[in-house]
This record gives sequence, structure tokens and C-alpha cells, in this order.
Amino acid sequence: MSAEALDRLAEERVDHRFKGLPPDADGLTVGELAAQRRNLFTGGFATPVLALSAERLEHNLALMETYATRHGLAFAPHGKTSMAPQLFQRQTDRGAWGITLAVPHQVRVARAFGVRRVFLANELVDAAALRWISAELDADPSFRLVCYVDSVRGVALMDAALRGAKRPLDVVVELAAGEGARTGVRTEAECAAVADAVADTRTLRLVGVAGYEGEVPQATPERVHAWLRRLVALAVDFDKAGRFAQADEIVVSAGGSAWFDAVADVFAEIPGLSAPVLKLLRSGAYVSHDDGHYRKITPFNRVPEEGALEPAFRLWTQVVSRPSPEQAFTNAGKRDAAYDLDLPFAQVVRRDGVERPAAGIEVTGLSDQHAWLRTAPEAELEVGDWVGLGLSHPCTSFDKWQLIPVAEADGTVVDYIRTFF
Repeated sequence: MSAEALDRLAEERVDHRFKGLPPDADGLTVGELAAQRRNLFTGGFATPVLALSAERLEHNLALMETYATRHGLAFAPHGKTSMAPQLFQRQTDRGAWGITLAVPHQVRVARAFGVRRVFLANELVDAAALRWISAELDADPSFRLVCYVDSVRGVALMDAALRGAKRPLDVVVELAAGEGARTGVRTEAECAAVADAVADTRTLRLVGVAGYEGEVPQATPERVHAWLRRLVALAVDFDKAGRFAQADEIVVSAGGSAWFDAVADVFAEIPGLSAPVLKLLRSGAYVSHDDGHYRKITPFNRVPEEGALEPAFRLWTQVVSRPSPEQAFTNAGKRDAAYDLDLPFAQVVRRDGVERPAAGIEVTGLSDQHAWLRTAPEAELEVGDWVGLGLSHPCTSFDKWQLIPVAEADGTVVDYIRTFF
């Protein structure tokens, strides 16, 4: 990645664009503000403010590096979770092969910060985007992009847009996770037809197969393992048929954040093929983890001896109304907190520098700028208290905050993570 581009993030001026930051920091650069090492609770930060735990973030990055290495997996974490180039850098520093993305805008962000390897987990048929990617490939021999193909029609559109390219675009056939699943080719026969269509072009090069096991209908360990074995069998059959003759390595890729243990199990069974195999895992939500959806479904719950991810986000919000003993309202709502999978979880209450568990406090709903709290008789809560909320679904937490403080356990803010959604 480009150190110069990352350094420029520290030169950006703090102002009204960035929620929760201290008003008296306006005009400072992000780097200058970080150097002040202000305290999240006493340094002028305004509620609501989202913070990342410095220690838990580092723990999660290290744990997945260890996991991928232990299981012989290359790792291309899904960057659309955070869209934060600083985290891309930390992931690649931890040995990530590259970054997985979903749409052309995200690739443009990655390239602006010098990402050299991108796995695009979508079929890309937008002609303008394809021409831009082709120009990037032609201009930079070190840049590699691999993307899905999942239809003969899509192959034709890609071929038409890429005519005249100096380098072919590497593609993998996406095998659907089953009937009624999201994208991907439904049958092996149709996969072969798509591969044949790729072979008939000069603009595309077939380098592997891929898919997303998180879409397996009515997923169970048995169903997910069975689908992953279908994916591996497809790679083996394609290789026997000579479909990867132009590939320097054969890509076999899967892995969301719910079943990466199954991916590790099945990918360990991949036999020797005609070229080296890149066993590419793509889990991304691990970087911050969460207190809801992913905490329930993480594979580490099934294999605790592998370790445990830690929720790294906390949204600090302030009580602004206490209309009755059973009810309170804080000043964070849908604009600030992820709510598409689970409501936030009241975890701690902070008053006069002292934190205590948020006993008897439950978030029951979100308005645009308010959280609705139900308070039991044992709840100690007053107007002005800060309430720390745990969040569910990191993908829709990062996208609500453009500049996120990274705080140590004592509240010292040591960095700021810039996001690009």
C-alpha cells in the first residue's frame, strides 16, 4: 500500500464533517489531534461518539492472522466491512494476500491507497468500471484483480467492454450456494458453459472457482460442508478438463464470517492440481467483531480452542430525557447505530468518571436521533449520564462514521480511522 496516501489521511483537517469529535479541535489536522492523545471522556468529545478499542482491534487482527496461517489459508478479508484504508494496511501487514471488495467504487478507494491485490466478489458488467480497471491493470504490472463470472451474458458484456486491453482480467466462476441463494451459477453444467464462454475470449482468463457459503439455504454444518465439497469438486473437474491451462495458480475461494471453520476443514482436503492452489479465505467482520449477530455465529464458538474474537466497537451516547421511572432516552439513533440485524445493547453507564454495568437497562427501539431505553427498578440512570452501547453488524456500523477514534482501555485516543463509503 502507499505510505504517502496513508500519511495524507493525517493531514486532513478536523471540522464539522466528523461526528463526535471535540468542537475545539476544529482546524487541527487529524495527526495533530491524535498526537494530543486526548481522553475520550474528558477531552471534549461530544456525544454520540463511536469508538474502537485499540486493544481489541489488535487482538482480532492477530487472531485471524494466526488462524489463517495455522490452516494454510491465504487471506483476503472483505474490506467492504470497514472501507478503512488504515485497516487494510494493518491487515496486509498481518499477512493478508489482498482485500476483498464488492463494487467498483470500493476498488477505486483501494487503488487510491495503493492496494495491489483485490478480489471482487461480484460479477462486474459495468463498461465504464471495466475500462477503468483495465487501464489500472495495464498501467501497473503489480496490480492484480480477480472477479466473479456467473453468466454467459455477463462474460459477453465483460468481453465487449475490455476489447483492446493489454492484460486479460482474471476471473473465477461463482458457484451458487443453492437454489434460492444469492448470486452464482446454479449447476455444474452451467458453470462449465460459463467457463467455455470465458475460454472463447481474449480479454478474460479463468483462474479458479469461488462462492459464498454464508448463503447456503437453511445452513447447518453438514449442508455447508457439502456445498464446499461441491466447490472443490468443481475446481478438480475444471482442472482435469484443462480449463486452468492459462493460470499460474488456481484460486479456490470462499469464507464469510459465519463458517470459516468449515472452509478450513474442506480446503484442507483439496488435492494436488496442475498448478499451485491459492486457498483464499475472505472473512471480514472479524476486524471489529460485534456484540450481536456475529458474536452469536462466530466459528470460534464451535472451536473455542482456536481462540475468541472480541467486540471492539462501543457507541457512547448520553441520557437527554428521563420522563418516567420506566423510560429514558439517549441522543443516539438510526443515524449513529447499526440496527439492521439487532438493536444496540446497553452495557455500561458512566457518571463522574465512574463506570458500572447497565443493570436493568434495555434498548427497545431507535428513532432517527434517539435510543429508547426501558429501565427496570434497579436501573440507576439520570439525565447527563453516558451510556455505552454494544453494537451488532459491523458492516453497518463503520458506514455511519467517517472518522472513528481508537481508544485505549483508559480512554486515551491514540488514532483515528477514516472510512470511505
